[in-house]
Amino acid sequence: MTGASPSELSLDGRVILVTGAAGGIGAAVAARLEGAGANVLGTDITAEEGTFACDLTDRSEVERLVAHVDRTAGCLDGFVHCAGITRDGVLWKMSEEDWHDVLRANLDSAFYLLRETVPLLRVRGASVVLVSSINGERGKFGQSNYSASKAGLIGLARTAARELGAFGVRVNVIAPGLIQTTMTDALPEEARQRALEETVLGRLGEPDDVARVAYFLCSDLARHVTGQVLRVDGGQLIS
Repeated sequence: MTGASPSELSLDGRVILVTGAAGGIGAAVAARLEGAGANVLGTDITAEEGTFACDLTDRSEVERLVAHVDRTAGCLDGFVHCAGITRDGVLWKMSEEDWHDVLRANLDSAFYLLRETVPLLRVRGASVVLVSSINGERGKFGQSNYSASKAGLIGLARTAARELGAFGVRVNVIAPGLIQTTMTDALPEEARQRALEETVLGRLGEPDDVARVAYFLCSDLARHVTGQVLRVDGGQLIS
């Protein structure tokens, strides 16, 4: 039995787009992929820390982003979609605006990205990673919009995996549990404690825990993995 070869671990020469790259999980993913040799093109809602500004809920903005990738890199070996928002509230108090804002930011954006990048992705095969959530699998009190959007990402990924497999394009999902970011820092302490108690590993996740799995899925180590949901939750969902 042999270990992974350097070529399987290397992302040298690969161009990978990372959304939500200005902070949290996206920043950790970008750093991890860059460390493996990838040419990472980061995008976020505003141009921060060298990222390309793009409103992913706007189809024309996504077209502009993909044109920028094509113009500057000439190819695309995959993307990791980390961008997302929350607008929590129980069903009977949730506004239509909060419902649609979350669906647009979390799910519509992934559809736009997939549709517009297909011509680049299928040139030499690629890896697409959509960051969902365990709440897209189990539901979550007060998060009907968020849970629905994250469940939609799983259905979208599995369908895209079927449709793009013939071109050598792999499409997978990462489903994190509670990850310590600025977004989750705003949660009440009791909610964070409850999530901690749900884990079987006894700790909350960090952004790099997700980044490590994104790296695996982008590498040749995962060359025969597609249409899958990989949970990074410390065992929250099984507890």
